[in-house]
Amino acid sequence: MYTNNDYQAQLSTKVERLSTQFTPFNPPELEIYPSPISHFRQRAEFRIWHTDRNGALTGLDDMFYAMFERDGKSKKVIEISDFPIASTAINELMPILLNKLKAHAILKDKLFQIDFLNTLKGEMLVTLIYHKKLDDKWQALANTLANELNIKLIGRSRGQKLVLFDDFVIEKMTVNIKGQATDFYYQQIEGGFSQPNAFVCQKMLNFACDVADNIENKKDLLELYCGNGNFTLPLSKYFNKVLATEMAKSSVNSAKWAIEHNQIDNIAIARLSAEEFSEAHAGKREFRRLIESGINIKDYDFNTIFVDPPRAGIDDETLKILAGFDNIIYISCNPDTLFDNLQVLNTTHKIKRFALFDQFPYTHHIESGVWLSKE
Repeated sequence: MYTNNDYQAQLSTKVERLSTQFTPFNPPELEIYPSPISHFRQRAEFRIWHTDRNGALTGLDDMFYAMFERDGKSKKVIEISDFPIASTAINELMPILLNKLKAHAILKDKLFQIDFLNTLKGEMLVTLIYHKKLDDKWQALANTLANELNIKLIGRSRGQKLVLFDDFVIEKMTVNIKGQATDFYYQQIEGGFSQPNAFVCQKMLNFACDVADNIENKKDLLELYCGNGNFTLPLSKYFNKVLATEMAKSSVNSAKWAIEHNQIDNIAIARLSAEEFSEAHAGKREFRRLIESGINIKDYDFNTIFVDPPRAGIDDETLKILAGFDNIIYISCNPDTLFDNLQVLNTTHKIKRFALFDQFPYTHHIESGVWLSKE
């Protein structure tokens, strides 16, 4: 189990690295948003390792959760009996589920991997992945198991996906909106992207909303890379209208579900990549997807943009769009590409706030955020 000293040491390393790297931009004092020391991950994936009592690889007798550790050029199998960084609910379910699976040859045979997806709302989705075709007998046993454990269950094998109940769970995030704690509900799809550390995610949402609350003369908001609407929903409370873009169909559908479920009426979702939006914004191309959705970019009076791009950062054409906004709220999962993007944005904007979110404790990964205001 990790100690407070372990956690503080790794956090201090990240703080020093980020502070030193961004010194050339003369940012304000770094705001630090720590993670819980343990039980902070809402997702976990494990290989299943089959052995007999003597440790031989028979695939017929015993099995355990496994991860792999590099040992030179080879990989060493590590048995996982508990997983301190995963949520308490995942840790509690792990041994119970494994024993239930061991009791049924059909559920156990050729089981290859188990994925867990848990939410702060208390829902659990488990995916069982096999090296065999899943039949009606498997489905009947799996359905009984899901009911016994009060979980949602999916069975996968090559070319097969059997969904028992739903292929998603509902997450609840609590955000301070204008001084009042407000709950937002999201749909998280099996295999789709979601923030793994929900506790830090809530801190990120609160940071973005606090920035929005302090922006003067707020008009309309443009959001690129909106995913399932994670930031879109709470930020919508601060702007007249919001246009959010996302390319992945499953994420667009989840974002639309969230908008309807949370009864928000000032958000429109456009299925466009950031590069496509750049072309539409510049009038270089017309997109049928925009026309069919009834979206006219000219109807918006944008003065703030929110971006949470992938690790590769923002492309040059999209950076030109950002440079035209009065305010930029930029959440980044890669300090190096954020640094590169700021080399451009720093010529037109000044950093007003600078934050570190410890989304991935005990790894080298750093999540950060900046508020940029046009000079």
